[in-house]
Formats: sequence, structure tokens, C-alpha cells
Amino acid sequence: MKKQAVCILTLMVVILAITMNVSAAEDQTVERTNVVIIFCDDMGYGDLGCFGNPTIATPALDRLAVQGQRWTSFYVAASICTPSRAGLLTGRLPIRTGMCSDRRGVLFPDSAGGLPSSEMTIAEVMKKAGYTTAAVGKWHLGHLPQFLPTRQGFDSYFGIPYSNDMDRRRDLPAGKSGRDIFWDYDWNYWNVPIIENEKEIERPADQCTITRRYTERVCSLIEENQDRPFFIYLAHSMPHVPLFTSEDFRGQSLRGRYGDVIEEIDWSVGQVVKTLEKFDLDEKTLVVFTSDNGPWLVFNEQGGSSGLLREGKGCTFEGGMRVPAIFYGPGLVKPGTVRQMGSTLDLLPTCAKLAGVELPNDLTLDGADLTPVLRGEGDSPREVMYFYRGQQLFAVRKGPFKAHFKTKISYVPNPLVEHDPPLLYNLEIDPSEKYNIAAKHPQVVKELTELAAEFKASFTPPPTQLDARIQ
Repeated sequence: MKKQAVCILTLMVVILAITMNVSAAEDQTVERTNVVIIFCDDMGYGDLGCFGNPTIATPALDRLAVQGQRWTSFYVAASICTPSRAGLLTGRLPIRTGMCSDRRGVLFPDSAGGLPSSEMTIAEVMKKAGYTTAAVGKWHLGHLPQFLPTRQGFDSYFGIPYSNDMDRRRDLPAGKSGRDIFWDYDWNYWNVPIIENEKEIERPADQCTITRRYTERVCSLIEENQDRPFFIYLAHSMPHVPLFTSEDFRGQSLRGRYGDVIEEIDWSVGQVVKTLEKFDLDEKTLVVFTSDNGPWLVFNEQGGSSGLLREGKGCTFEGGMRVPAIFYGPGLVKPGTVRQMGSTLDLLPTCAKLAGVELPNDLTLDGADLTPVLRGEGDSPREVMYFYRGQQLFAVRKGPFKAHFKTKISYVPNPLVEHDPPLLYNLEIDPSEKYNIAAKHPQVVKELTELAAEFKASFTPPPTQLDARIQ
């Protein structure tokens, strides 16, 4: 009996060992989906050929839009840089994270705040699944060491820590002042640095080469990590003014300097995809391309286009917060045009799903998983979009209807206007927000007004991170 028991026990140990080895082998062979998010700065809804621009050539992006998904009703978390970026990386509206303000809309070189370490970023989510993570480009979520990407889940960082028009030189050449310097091709007017990880390696940054250098860095990262899963966040500094391109793209676009910049970004996207294809990673990688907000219209021909949408950067009309969006991944993304709502807020839960990461139950998100739409297996989970300007809720969209409770046009002398009753638009019929139909749909106005009130009452916003200055 003892001998028989020993044999049985030995057999069980062998079976357990085989099972464990098989499980380990399976774990090693599980292929994770890589993710590359490409985030432009101030690119408008109407700035790409695949979104209707007649004079800017974007062949690389046009190809991705055909072979992947083109989202026509895709929103950012805010209509200016800092809060928009916070929303993308955390999946939470900036009002929840303290990354918005009614006084200072974005972070500046004298700002003392940044994205709180308590917030979970996409990079931190992906690290849990063993991904290599890298941030390349504009950060704008805090330039002090404790707020840099390397403290927010990214293994490496290379880029300009805030907007490329900040840190202007005070000793400008004679006759140069105000907007004059935006029309020159002299990057020495700005004293913005380039940071590598947490060390300043260049000041002022040579912005004529910045798009090319961002691109080269991303392509190198892909090559270096071809045998392990990776998440790369490429946040272009362009087409935020001042506009710069490398020599190869200067004077090439029918759209002038702004078109040159967009066409170099299109080249950049093409290089990234070619690198993925070179290492047989294109079918294992989701590429997301979008913009942080609408175009900076006050810069006229040096700003972009909202297409048929109303207004641009800095306001809560559609032109400020609806942006071009493309999802690409052969075998991962079912090609087509998606007219349902989506948002950069949805990218964190989508990435978590692709990485196989369970998110904490106590984490309140404003985004939802888009993978069913990407795979062609279901509808978008997004039914509602909240439009904040600073710390105030200006508008709400549910289904086709959008109600504006407050409006204000940014960057020009213009008062804040409160609307009672709210303005109401059917965005499926009237995406340009021309025809106020509030009088015809009082029940819709009532529903959206109650929805806004319920949302505001559902949480207490933390103190803003944007107002404090370095002493």
C-alpha cells in the first residue's frame, strides 16, 4: 500500500510539473498587442485629406484611414493642451484630476504643479502587463522632476516638456515683438529645452528638426523592442505655433507653412508604420492617430481648419473638441468608418483590455473599452460626452443632441454667455451647430439639463494643479 501510494504521489507530481511547464510555455507564447498613440498638437478636424482637406497631401494617413477605422465623431477631454493630455493618459476628465483651471488654462514654465502621482496612467497600466513604455514629444503635464513621464509609468522620455511657444527670449532682435516672431523660421526666438529622461540635453531646441527627431526616436524604440510588447506615446509638438519643418518639407505644400508641417507629420506616421512592417509587427500593433484639440484659429493661415465644425481651440463648440481620429491595425481593426461617439478618454480602458490588465474596482473612469468596435463586434459604449472649459461644465451631448449651458470663444475679446434655456443642436443633422432647436425639443433640453446637474453633483473636484507658481 505504501509503495502504491508513493507511485500515485510521484505520478501526481509529474503531472503537476508538466501542467506547470505547459502553462509557463503558454504564458511565454501569449502575444500582447503593442500600442502606438500618435497625438498631434492643435490639428483641426479638417486638416487631413481623409477628412476632406483639398490642399494638404496626407497619403500615409489616408491609407491608414482606408485600411483601418476613421472615426468621425471622436472627442478629446478638453479643448486646450494640458487638460486634454491629462484626460488621454488617465481616462478621467481633467475636473477629476485637478488638471484644469479657470485662471490658468494650461501649465507654464513657472508652474509648480503637474499630474498627481496618485493618478494611474496608460503607461502604468501597460507596465503591469510587462510592456516597455516610452513617451516621445510634448509632455505638458508638469516639467518639474516629480511630474515627468519617467515618474508616471514611462521607462523613457525624449521631448519638449511643454508647448513650443513657451520660454520666449526676452532679448529679441530689434523690430521683433509680439506675433512677428511667429512668422520667422528662427527657432532661437524660443528657449524651450529638450529633456531626455530627466536630464536637459538641449536648449533652445532646434525645432526645425523636432518632428524628424521624434520620428527617428520612435522608430528606434520599435526596433529595440521588437521582441517584447511595447506602448509608445508619440506626442508631436506640431502643428502648434510657431511652425517649423525640416528642409525637405519646406515650401512643399499647397497650403503653405501649415500644410508643410502637416505633410511632415504624415511622413512621420508613414515611417512609423514602415518600421512596424519591417519587423513584422504591423499585425500585432494598434496605431491610434488623433489631435489634442481643434485648430488655433486666431493665427489665421498659420492655424488649421475645423472643416465644417464651428469654432476651434479653446471653446466647447464642436471645432474645439471634435478631432480627426484613425485606428489602424491589420487583423486587429475591422476597416470602415465609425460614426458613433468615441473619445481619448476611452484609450486607457481600451489599452488595458488589449494588455489583459484588470483595472482597480475603485478607479472611477470617464472612458470605456472600444475593442468591440475596433473588431467589428459591437457598438461604441460611449453615449454621453461632457464638455468642460476649465472647471466649468459648458455643454453635454447625449446621442445626437448637444446642449450648451454656457459658451465662450477663446483667444479673442468675448464674454462668457450663459444660456437659459440652453442652446440645443442635433449634431447628426447639424454638425456645424448653426440651428438652435431648443424651442422644438423642450423634453430633450430638460433631460440634458438634469444629466448635467447629476454629473456635477456626483463628485467633488480636487484642488487645481494649474494655478500654483514656482516661488
